[in-house]
Amino acid sequence: MGLFEDEAPPAPSGPSLFGDAPEPAPEGQKTAAYRVLARKYRPQTFADLIGQDALVRTLRNAFAQNRIAHAFMLTGVRGVGKTTTARILARAVNCTGPDGTGGPTPDPCGVCDNCVAILADRHPDVVEMDAASNTGVDDVREIIEATRFRPLSARIKFFIIDEVHMLSRQAFNALLKTLEEPPPHIKFVLATTEIRKVPVTVLSRCQRFDLRRVGVVELAAHFTRIAAAEQVDIAPPALDAIARAADGSVRDGLSLLDQAIARGAEDGGQISAEMVADMLGLADRSYVFELMAAVIAGDAAAALRIMDLAHERGADPGILLGDLLGLAHLLTRLKSVPGLATSTALPEAERTRGLAMANSLSVPWLGRLWQMLLKGVAEVEAAPDRRAAAEMILIRLIHVADLPTPGEIIKKLTDAGAHHAAPPSPSNGAGGGARAVANGPPVMAAAPALNPAPAPRAASFTDVVALAQSKRDVMLYAHLRHSAHLVRFAPPVIELRLEPDAPRDLLPRLAALLETETGRRWTIALSHAPGAPTIDEVERKAEAAARQSAEDHPLVQAILATFPGARIEALHAAPEPAAPELPPDWSDHTPPDEALPDDAIFTEGADE
Repeated sequence: MGLFEDEAPPAPSGPSLFGDAPEPAPEGQKTAAYRVLARKYRPQTFADLIGQDALVRTLRNAFAQNRIAHAFMLTGVRGVGKTTTARILARAVNCTGPDGTGGPTPDPCGVCDNCVAILADRHPDVVEMDAASNTGVDDVREIIEATRFRPLSARIKFFIIDEVHMLSRQAFNALLKTLEEPPPHIKFVLATTEIRKVPVTVLSRCQRFDLRRVGVVELAAHFTRIAAAEQVDIAPPALDAIARAADGSVRDGLSLLDQAIARGAEDGGQISAEMVADMLGLADRSYVFELMAAVIAGDAAAALRIMDLAHERGADPGILLGDLLGLAHLLTRLKSVPGLATSTALPEAERTRGLAMANSLSVPWLGRLWQMLLKGVAEVEAAPDRRAAAEMILIRLIHVADLPTPGEIIKKLTDAGAHHAAPPSPSNGAGGGARAVANGPPVMAAAPALNPAPAPRAASFTDVVALAQSKRDVMLYAHLRHSAHLVRFAPPVIELRLEPDAPRDLLPRLAALLETETGRRWTIALSHAPGAPTIDEVERKAEAAARQSAEDHPLVQAILATFPGARIEALHAAPEPAAPELPPDWSDHTPPDEALPDDAIFTEGADE
């Protein structure tokens, strides 16, 4: 036993450092070590575990069917009962019953030698190792060496490794074989809060259990029972506040309850919600609702006054904004699921007042509030003056509260544009009308489709270029786009004028590609006629026309006038119905072999 668990410090056995003999303590005035609530009320059986019904049901069935795995992986946030479950499991497997003849049971007796020793953390066959401080391969080798020996007094020897994700890669590798095929008298229980850091090779050798966070209602009920057992008068709202602050962790909640009891002892009265809020640095729940009401009403003076009152009571500005963020989430849930207003999962004040607020707000407004608060909480954490940063965020929220949403701005601009001019028809090159998003500069305007190259078919020169692209001939594709002017396209004859930067082997490479794909020989002739613009020139001209068409659209003009400094950043083609893709058919455009001369593969200098 440790000094601060169940034993009193030993009495001095002689004179003190200054030569005076110690005075004997009065009879009956022995100081007993205090056990914190988290240890005093640690679950001793599976029935004592709260909020882990799936785990308990599975383990009970395993005992009933005698199918107890040799290795378990317990994962979950801190304080939900991972190590406690491992100890209960060790007692359940090794329990011998009050008469010493019992076998493994999901309900250990708690009175046999094994149960008592394991419960007191002094059983020689239940070995616990903290992987956070024993991370090396040598520590694991000690465990592997210990597995060779049979248990001293227990039925099964248990190795409990806490925070197993902290082991090194070499340590994990050393453990793999033993973890997969341990001796029949060995069982492993691994616990971790970071399951993603555990190698999958280890996970595959364990039976995994995910211990979930305990809900606020279950925690509050558990704390109520403990407060009654401790004969502590604490208000239910105070217990609710502690349960919320515990964030699903039973141990964290019991530590906070311990602190609240110690703080309330100086007053001797009931531990109130205000006292707990002051202890946790939280704002009173009514302050949060009043602050939200001030933000909704756009009342900056009221919001700053509430912030001052909360600050005087010791509330942290960042936590106050976090509470406001939580209330925004609650209001959104009430707006989306009105049935929550009749659920007992929420306190009465939050059900009634929260529902009234939610009914007066829209989901887009709440979404914008959430985004701004989420960013604001991070700003407070990074700011040198947390209170000033929180006040600036509140003022920003209040001034944005009465602004229209982006959707409302678009609707207003659209209506204004419809009054001044009708949208252009498809015949004026706008592709059925441009659409723009007024979400602040830069403005994104949609352009008409730029006629991308279709699937490869020998119906046009564009199809030939697309064939080069599909065959991943990057150089051929690039030069056909940028350096080739089409003079004549009459399959299997193609006449081209090339730019000076085109490679000398461009035409024979194109002829070879077409012959490979069609099984026919093609004539690719070099011409000195001007020919058509290159594909790249055509697309750039179309893009410029599309941009000009978008800039001339009345709606885009209205957006640019409303938001000074806004600009058209990019063009997006309006969606069109997809046409059915036709299979490549080159044979329709190729004459029979006998119609072509044997040397009609490549001709240079044809000029028509």
